[in-house]
Amino acid sequence: MSAAPSTQAPPSPLAPEEIVFAPISSQTAFEETVDRLATAIKLGLLGPGTRLPAERELCARLGIARSTLRQALSALSQGGLLHATRGRGGGTFVADPQPPVQPPSPEVLANWHEVADSRLAVEVGIVVLAAERATLAALAALDALVDQMYDQLDDYPAYRQSDVLFHVGLAEATGNARLVAAMTATQGEMTGLITLISHPREVLRSSNHQHRRIISALRAGDVPLAAAEMAEHAHATAHVLAGLLPL
Repeated sequence: MSAAPSTQAPPSPLAPEEIVFAPISSQTAFEETVDRLATAIKLGLLGPGTRLPAERELCARLGIARSTLRQALSALSQGGLLHATRGRGGGTFVADPQPPVQPPSPEVLANWHEVADSRLAVEVGIVVLAAERATLAALAALDALVDQMYDQLDDYPAYRQSDVLFHVGLAEATGNARLVAAMTATQGEMTGLITLISHPREVLRSSNHQHRRIISALRAGDVPLAAAEMAEHAHATAHVLAGLLPL
């Protein structure tokens, strides 16, 4: 059955920093902190030159010990993703420029279909819930990102950042913080694979048409259609990857 979008007052859309600095829940806090921050940087949720909150605030927001945070920041600095400065105006900053993007590892390339399957499962499940829960405000925010992407068809890095925010926005529309984290991780996994695909203007336009159709299904509260549109969107990427990568 179809349901109209909720008109109840929604929680405010999460800013990128709120997504990145949500509490760490894993028992392996160091590894999750490194992964969370590195993924956010690579996806552009934390842009080059961004100053991270002070250590005391970061520890409180992430729910981790200062020693764990310092180890994670040190690892990211050694990897060239962060740099620290001392004195007035000092702090920890996202490196600008960022180190060159490394291609996916041979293991990831050999198992790319598992990444694509995981993406399909996560994203279809998310749009099912979004179709039931998305508010008018959430839909308006998604519409704005689609409009923005139409203006970025000749600038793939900018388009991709808006694309990431669109998919994270779908997860935000569910009102479930765990799904926001899952979507962010999924987009991080897919980014390395997507860089192997060419991005001509018409390919990006077609992908964005699919974004628009997904929103239409959400606005109608049509759960089966939303799932079908997202599945088609995910399969489109997988089909291109299948022609480029090992079976």
